[in-house]
Amino acid sequence: MLNVSNISKIQSGETLYSGASFQINPGEKVGLVGPNGAGKTTLFRMIIGEERPDEGQISFPDKLRWAYFSQKVGEMAGKTALQEVMEGDAKVKELQEKLKFFEEQLADCANMSDDEMNDVLMKMGDVQTEFEKRGGYDLEVRAQEILTGLGILPENHYDMVESFSGGWKMRIALAKVLVMTPDLIIMDEPTNYLDMETILWLEEWLKNYSGAIFMTTHDRDFMNNVCNKIIEIAHGRMTTYSGNYDFYIQERDIRLEQLKAQAARQQEMLAKEEEFIAKFKARASHAAQVQSRVKKLEKIDRIEVPAEEETINFQFPEPPRGGDDVVIIKNLSKVWEKAGQEHLVFKGLNATVKRLSKIAIVGVNGAGKSTLLKCITNHTDATEGDVAIGPSIKIGYFSQYSLEVLEPENSVFDEVRKGLTEASDGYIRNLLAAFLFRGTDVDKKVKYLSGGEKSRLVLAVLLSQNNNFLVLDEPTNHLDIKSREVLLDALKKYQGTIIFVSHDRHFLHELTEKVYEVSKGEVIIYPGDYKYYLSKTSE
Repeated sequence: MLNVSNISKIQSGETLYSGASFQINPGEKVGLVGPNGAGKTTLFRMIIGEERPDEGQISFPDKLRWAYFSQKVGEMAGKTALQEVMEGDAKVKELQEKLKFFEEQLADCANMSDDEMNDVLMKMGDVQTEFEKRGGYDLEVRAQEILTGLGILPENHYDMVESFSGGWKMRIALAKVLVMTPDLIIMDEPTNYLDMETILWLEEWLKNYSGAIFMTTHDRDFMNNVCNKIIEIAHGRMTTYSGNYDFYIQERDIRLEQLKAQAARQQEMLAKEEEFIAKFKARASHAAQVQSRVKKLEKIDRIEVPAEEETINFQFPEPPRGGDDVVIIKNLSKVWEKAGQEHLVFKGLNATVKRLSKIAIVGVNGAGKSTLLKCITNHTDATEGDVAIGPSIKIGYFSQYSLEVLEPENSVFDEVRKGLTEASDGYIRNLLAAFLFRGTDVDKKVKYLSGGEKSRLVLAVLLSQNNNFLVLDEPTNHLDIKSREVLLDALKKYQGTIIFVSHDRHFLHELTEKVYEVSKGEVIIYPGDYKYYLSKTSE
C-alpha cells in the first residue's frame, strides 16, 4: 500500500537516514519511534508530498486515500465545530455539490430527452457510489460521534470554532482527519493535549479502525495498545520490528547484543589476520599467503555497532527531612464563580499526606485536578477549610505556567546556576546531562528551547534545589518517551513526597502509591496504587 524504497535525506548538512526502506500494508497499525531530531516529522512530510527525499522513492497507489494530522492546526474561523469537521473532506463536499446539481437537472426532466436523462442518471449513479464509499450519507452522524468522543459535548457542536482554545481546536482538527475514514491515517503526536478519557476513546477507535495507521506518539501505553508494528529511526537507519512497543524494546536489545557478539567475533578474526600479515609480510616464502589475506580483509564488510546513547546516573542530593505530616487538609472546599454562577469543584476534603507518599490526582478533564494542587500550594484560596503545610517542608511546584518564569535571554546553564550558586560547574553540567542537555545544549538560550526542553529544564531545577515536597501538574506534557523515562527514574529515586497529575498511564502505573480522584464535587481517596484504583473503579 505504502512503499518507502531506499530513501536518503540530508537536512542542515546532517544525514537523517540513508538507504532506508519499509512497507505499510492495508490495515496495519504502525508506530514510528526515534529520538527528537531523528527525522520522524520529516518522513511524514515526505510521504504526503510536502518534502522530497534526496534519493530513493516513496510510492503508493493512485487511488489511495490518506489523511494527515499534525500539531499545526492552521486557521479555523467562520464555521461551527460540526461544520468544520464535516467539510474537512473536500472530495465529499465536491461530490455533494455534484449530486445537488444532478438533482436540480432531474427536477427539470420535462425538457430533457430520454438519452439526456439516462446520461444524467448514469453520472449521478457513479457519483452516488463514490459518495457512499466515502461515507457521505452518514457523515453528520459520524462527525457528531467523533467530536463527542474527543470530549466536545453535543451542546458545543454548534459553537463557532474561533470560540475554542488552541487545545480544543487541536481536537477539532483531529476529528476532521478521523471522519474521513481514509485508507491510511498519518498522525504526528495525536495524544498531545488530550486528557485520559479522550486518550482511551481514541485508542479504542484506532484499534477498531479497518484502515492503516502510521503514527508517532510520546504515550508508551497508547502505542503499545494500538500498534502491531514499529519502525525505528536511529543512527541514520530505519529498522522494522513486527510487534508492539514492548516487543520492540525487547527485540532491539536482543539484536544489539547479537550485533555486539558478531562484532567481537569479527574483531577477533581480524586481529589474527592482521597479526599474521604483520608477522610474515617481510618473508618472501609467505608472500602469496600474506597477499591473499590482505585481499580477504579488503573485501570484508566491517560490522558497525551503533554508538549507544549515553545515560548519566546523576545522584540527586537527598532533600532535608521534613515532618512526617507533610500536608494536613481539613474540610477543604473550592467553588469557582463564573458569569455570576457558582461551580462546585469539591467539598469536605479531609486528608493527611504522609512523608515519602507518592499520590496521583486523577479525574476527567475539568474536574478540578489542577485546582486541588493550587489550593495545596496556596496558588489559589480555598472557599472553605484549611491546608496546613508541615514543619520544615519546602515545596517545589511545577505547572505549565512554570515555563513562563524562565528568563528567555539566559542560557540553559545560567538558568540552573541561578538556583545553585554554590555548586561547581561540573556538578551543574552533570545535572543537565542527566536531563539530556549535553555538550553545546547547555549554552543554548532559553528562548530557543522547545516546550519539552523547557519542561526538562524546570524539572531539573526542582529536583536539585532541596525541595522535599514536589507538586507536579502534568510534568510529562511535551516530553518524548526518552525524557519521560529519565524523569520517571529520577522521581522513583527521589527521597521526598510527591503529588502529581499525569495522563501518561505508564507513568501512573510506575509511580503511584495512592490515588485521589476528583469527581462530581468531591475527592475520593483510594489507598492503593493505580492498578488498585482501576480495579475499584471498574467494579
